[in-house]
Amino acid sequence: MKQLLIVFIGGGAGSIARYLLGKLWNSPASGIPYGTFAANIIGSLIIGIILGWALKNNALNSNTTLLLATGFCGGFTTFSTFAYENHVLLKSGDFMTFALYAIVSFAVGILAVFGGMELGKLA
Repeated sequence: MKQLLIVFIGGGAGSIARYLLGKLWNSPASGIPYGTFAANIIGSLIIGIILGWALKNNALNSNTTLLLATGFCGGFTTFSTFAYENHVLLKSGDFMTFALYAIVSFAVGILAVFGGMELGKLA
């Protein structure tokens, strides 16, 4: 039960942070969801840093990992919103923005995890 509460708290904090980032950066005028993109990339970087640091230093206990990686990063990043925004771009016929957003999100997200893990190992 304690572990569920830890994930709940981290996930709630991450979801609030993502919501605020989306309100600040998502622009209906441009049609490009910068806030979602930023949340997914920043979250990928953060989880890489957390897990890279934990692996190198053997420093995080399971509750801290649940709070930060599973909870916060899980609540902060969002595949469902990403998928929906891609659906909207396709439905509107904006194929170039769709392709760019999807490809760049996957590529930069994966690179952010790798980069974060390397940064975490340096700490």
